Amino acid sequence: MAMKKLLAMAMALMMLTPVPAMGEEPEEQGQENIPAWVIEEEVEMASAMGPDSSLPVKSAILMAESTGEVLWEMEADTQLPPASITKIMSLLLVMEAIDSGAISLTDRVTCSENAAGYGGSEIWLKAGEEMTVEELLKAAAVASANDATVCLAEYVAGSEEAFVERMNKRAQELGMTNTHFVCAAGLDHEGHLSTARDIAIMSRELLRHPLIKNYTTIWMDSLRGGATQLVNTNRLVRFYEGTTGLKTGTTDGAGSCLSATAERNGLGLIAVVMGADTSDHRFAAARALLDWGFSHYQAYELEGPAGLTPVPVTRGVEAEVPVSFDLPGAIVIPRDKGESVTQEVELAQSVEAPVTAGQQLGTVTVRLEGETVLTYPLVASQGVERMTFSRAFGALLRALLAAR
Repeated sequence: MAMKKLLAMAMALMMLTPVPAMGEEPEEQGQENIPAWVIEEEVEMASAMGPDSSLPVKSAILMAESTGEVLWEMEADTQLPPASITKIMSLLLVMEAIDSGAISLTDRVTCSENAAGYGGSEIWLKAGEEMTVEELLKAAAVASANDATVCLAEYVAGSEEAFVERMNKRAQELGMTNTHFVCAAGLDHEGHLSTARDIAIMSRELLRHPLIKNYTTIWMDSLRGGATQLVNTNRLVRFYEGTTGLKTGTTDGAGSCLSATAERNGLGLIAVVMGADTSDHRFAAARALLDWGFSHYQAYELEGPAGLTPVPVTRGVEAEVPVSFDLPGAIVIPRDKGESVTQEVELAQSVEAPVTAGQQLGTVTVRLEGETVLTYPLVASQGVERMTFSRAFGALLRALLAAR
C-alpha cells in the first residue's frame, strides 16, 4: 500500500511538472494543483528529518538573517554547481542598480539575440521584444526565466560578460571566497561554482533590499496582458508560513537546490540546501531546517540601558554632555533564554573638550549566560566646544550684565 502511494505521488508530481528545455532548470510549475496529501507527505518527511539527522542533500546551512549567525551547517563550504540560485547575485546587482538610480522599474528593455536564444527556463522572449525592468524582474524572480535574467544583465552592464565580472567582484566584496560565476542565469559551466555558506551570504544581502520581496513572494502572476502565466518555482511561497523567498535551482550537474527564506515573530531565517537528488527532497530539507530554526531560536529585542547620566566635560563651554545610543536591533538567541540576556555599561568618567556629536564615550556589552553576544557604542548626543580665554571672558561678561 505504501509503495502504491509513493508511486501515485511521483506520478502526480510528474504530471504537474512540464518538461524543461534542454540543459537547465526542470523547475516546478503548476504547483497550485498539488493534491493536499502530497503536501502532507512532504510535511511528514520534513518533520522526520530535522538537522540532527542526515539531510538528503550534499550541503546545507541555516543562517539568521538579521545577524548572519550560522545556526547549523553541513558541508557548507563544499563547492558545487549552484544552478539558478546564481540568480540571487544577478537580482542583487539589479536591486543595487535600482536603488542607486542607475535604472528604474519603468525602463523599457529590448531583448537581444543572445538573451532570446539562451534556453532553459524562459518566458519565450523574442529578439527585439520590449519589456519593462519590473516585468523582467518578476519573470526572473518568480519563474526563474533565463532570458529575462540575461536581458537585465545586459541592460545593467552592457553585456552578460561585463555583468558576470560585476557578479564576481561583488562576491569578493561580500566575502564569498568559494564562489566563481561564469554566467548570469545559472547554466552548468565548468568553474561555475558556489557553496551553501556563500549562497546564504548573498541571500542575506539581497534581503537587505525590501523591494525584492514584492517579487519573491508572488505565487502566481502573468505577463503580456495575461498571455504568459507565471507560477513561482518555490512551492514554499504558498505552502510554508512566513516564506519571503528566495530562489530555486535545478540542473543536471547541480541537482535540486534551494535558498529558502522565511520570517516568523521577527525572526528571519535563511536555509540553503544544495545537491538534492529530487525536488521533493530539497523542499523537505529546507522545510526541516526552517522548522528546526523556528522551534529552537527566537528574536530578542534589546532595550537600551536606562538612567544614563551625562558625562562631565573638562575645559568645555558646557559642563557635561548627554549620552545617546542606537540599538542594534533584535539578536537571535535560543528559545526561552531571554532572562539570561544582560547588558553591561562602560562609560567614560569624563571627557576633554572639544567633543564632537557622535563621539564614542562608552560601550554596552550584551551577554547571554555570560558569553558576549555583541557590543554597541554610547556616544555624545551633541558637540561641546573647547573653552578659550575669549569665550570665558564673554561668558563672564554676560553673567555680570545679567546680574545687574
